[in-house]
Amino acid sequence: MSEDNEIIIEFKKILDDESVPKNIRAKISDIIYTLNGNENTKEFKTNKVLQELDEISEEANVPEHTRTQIWSIVSLLESTK
Repeated sequence: MSEDNEIIIEFKKILDDESVPKNIRAKISDIIYTLNGNENTKEFKTNKVLQELDEISEEANVPEHTRTQIWSIVSLLESTK
């Protein structure tokens, strides 16, 4: 469970960063909602979030430091699978 909290904390760091475009922060908010939801299995949620993070990391308007944070979160998520 602490790994999940660590992941949420890392996402919130991105949300708090005003240099991150609003559309990216909105997608991160949706990801947090997905992770906190009870509708699906943990594996399903993790796979969905990984797919969304892959799409976000490929967007041109993502700052480099945010892209690095996203890759770090991807590593954390993959280690929890």
